[in-house]
Amino acid sequence: MRVLKIASVILSCGLVVIFAFWIGLKISDRIVDGAQPVVSENANQNSENIPDPLAYNPPNMDAVPEGPDGDAIKRGYKIVNETNSVLDGYVGNKLSCSSCHAGAGLEQSVSPLVGVTAKYPQYRPREGKIMSIEDRINGCMVRSMNGKEIPENSADMRAIVSYLSYISKGIPTGEPELPWLGQNKMKNVPKPNVNDGDSLYKQSCVACHAADGSGTNTNSGPALWGNNSFNDGAGLSRLTQLAGYIQRNMPAGQAGSLTNQQAVDLAAFILSKDRPEWKGHNKDWPNGGKPNDVIDKKKREQIKKGTINWDDVLKEAQ
Repeated sequence: MRVLKIASVILSCGLVVIFAFWIGLKISDRIVDGAQPVVSENANQNSENIPDPLAYNPPNMDAVPEGPDGDAIKRGYKIVNETNSVLDGYVGNKLSCSSCHAGAGLEQSVSPLVGVTAKYPQYRPREGKIMSIEDRINGCMVRSMNGKEIPENSADMRAIVSYLSYISKGIPTGEPELPWLGQNKMKNVPKPNVNDGDSLYKQSCVACHAADGSGTNTNSGPALWGNNSFNDGAGLSRLTQLAGYIQRNMPAGQAGSLTNQQAVDLAAFILSKDRPEWKGHNKDWPNGGKPNDVIDKKKREQIKKGTINWDDVLKEAQ
């Protein structure tokens, strides 16, 4: 009897082992057939908390740290937003950076500056050299602001760079593609009609920019021509750039409502008006490739006389 009991126990243990082996095979089959591995809830949460380095998510100015670094960032914000007042000795017109880069460069839809420090140093064909972020800032100072360069090691330059670096936090240096930057240039530009641009300006633009283009407010209605506007070496002195900017951002509160034809008509009308002259046209694009749509004094006179060849101006933009 004792022998039979022992045999029965051994048989039972054997059946348990065989059953466990069978269960193991079934689990293995499910994994091979594409069953998904179990992921803990914490792992999912950690994955979701990883920020996208290319997301448009600049830090809030309320989060600026205390101390000297924070003071520089706040000073930089003020300079960018109130350039002509804060840097009166360097600005030659009545514009600020916010005149073109709304909200001190924080508004995503209006030429933002978020991520700009991650793009420099970079080669600039207009200047024909590798430029630092300081070089680029001073390029705007002497062209868009029609003023003077800020000393590179000055407290004001350090403050501007500190601010631009702060709002670009988290974006990798050298990132080749930031979808919100460099979006102003219009492609497939139609031939402009300056008279239609004149009519449209009187209809839609006078309230903010004044009948004589002198503007009503530095940031919300800046001067579009005359002594207090950008000079003809600035980026917006190019027809394709100004037309693209207008089409994307104007009129205020109705961005994108203008057709390409309306936007280029307005741009041609605005650029036909007198403005400060850039003295360095002969030095721009030293390595070749100068675009034909730069509206300098010669082209302004041709527009006024009705002799300008728009096909020639736009041949590279089609």
